[in-house]
Parts: sequence; C-alpha cells; structure tokens
Amino acid sequence: MLGQSKVASREKPLTKGELTERLKDVGRSFYHDKHPFHIAMHQGKLTREQIQGWVANRYYYQKSVPIKDAAILSNLPSRELRREWIQRILDHDGTHEEKGGIEAWLRLGEAVGLTREEILREDHVVPGVRFSVDAYVHFARTKPWIEAVASSLTELFSPDLISKRMKVLERLYPWIDSRGFEYFQNRLTQAPRDSDCALRLVLTYCQSPEEQQRAVDALKFKCDVLWAQLDAIEKAYPAKIE
Repeated sequence: MLGQSKVASREKPLTKGELTERLKDVGRSFYHDKHPFHIAMHQGKLTREQIQGWVANRYYYQKSVPIKDAAILSNLPSRELRREWIQRILDHDGTHEEKGGIEAWLRLGEAVGLTREEILREDHVVPGVRFSVDAYVHFARTKPWIEAVASSLTELFSPDLISKRMKVLERLYPWIDSRGFEYFQNRLTQAPRDSDCALRLVLTYCQSPEEQQRAVDALKFKCDVLWAQLDAIEKAYPAKIE
C-alpha cells in the first residue's frame, strides 16, 4: 500500500506554479548563457573574428525562427491561437512599415564588419549550426503543437541575457557600431510578451504528468539546440593562444 501511494504521488500533476518552476529550472541548468563561448563574450575575451563568426552563424538561426513559427502556426487548433502566434512571424520577417528582426540582425552583421552579401549567402555558416537549427524547425513542424510551443520558452530566460549582452558589447567591444544593437533592444519587449503567451498555453494545455514532462523535455531540447550552435561556432572560431 505504501509503495502504491508513492507511485500515485509521483503521478500527480504539477500545479501551475510547480510546472512553471520546473520549466525555469531547465533554464537555470541548461540555458546557453552558461556556455563557455558566451562566458568568454561577457568577459570581453572574444576576438573580432569570433564575434563576426557568432553573428554570421546566428543569422541562420534568426532567419529560421519565422519558419519555425509558421510551422507551429499551421498546427494550432484555433484561429484565436493563430491570431496571437502570427505576431512572432511579423516581428522577424517584418511588414511594409517595419523591417523586422531579420533585417535588424543583418544590420548587426554590418556593425561588426561583415557585408550583407556574405551573411545572406551564408558564407560562414558551419555544418553544426545548420544541422541543429534545421532539427529545431523539424521539431516544430512534426511534434504536437503544444510541445513545439513549450520549446519556445527559452524566451523566459532571454531578456536577462540580452540586456547583459547589450551592455557588454557596448563596453567591452567598442569597435562595434552601437547602431547595430536594434535587434537586442526590440527583443527586450518582444521576448517577455512571447514567453507570457507560450507559458500560458503550456500551463493551460499540459494537464497530465506525461504532458507536463513532454513540455519540460521540449524546452530542454531547445536549450540543447542553442548549446549545440555555440559548440559548433566555438570549434570553428577557436580562441587564439597567446
């Protein structure tokens, strides 16, 4: 009887507060702000070439974000949800009035000394980055929509990282034209809005222990995608040995 009660207690669904903390624990343990490449960036130790390599490779991720969100959008079960989610695509692709996040990232590339043409041609994108980003798009396209939504919850952690990154880049890498920081500035308001939406959906639709665990696993997968990108960039652009 005692063993059965323990099993039952383990199978009890988490409360919304408990599930929120489980999701935040993923970020505390696995978010890519803890990657050695990011740590070196925030210590001012990256070379110009490393910064350029990061920006050029991260472009492949940035251009794939609206494709990922379009895949999620196509699987959402109601027009109300689609109306809300579509803003993410517009934020990155832009509109007739607003250029959007992809254009802002291209301007960041120019601010670090890359040409728009070489970024668009993906001259510097390494295989590990391409593979991990494509895997994320495939995940969003093929997994149940609520798991794909849960994977986007790295946005819970990104505002703090972005705020820190802006200050670090401006202070420790003064050769970067600060006009290229528009992308980061915009994400300070967009990311909290997006994470509030995604978290609300996960807390609403993930009711059973199995659904809740799949949401946590989906977020862990996304953290792995971001980490794998930095692994590939770090290998392609190693620190110079003095």
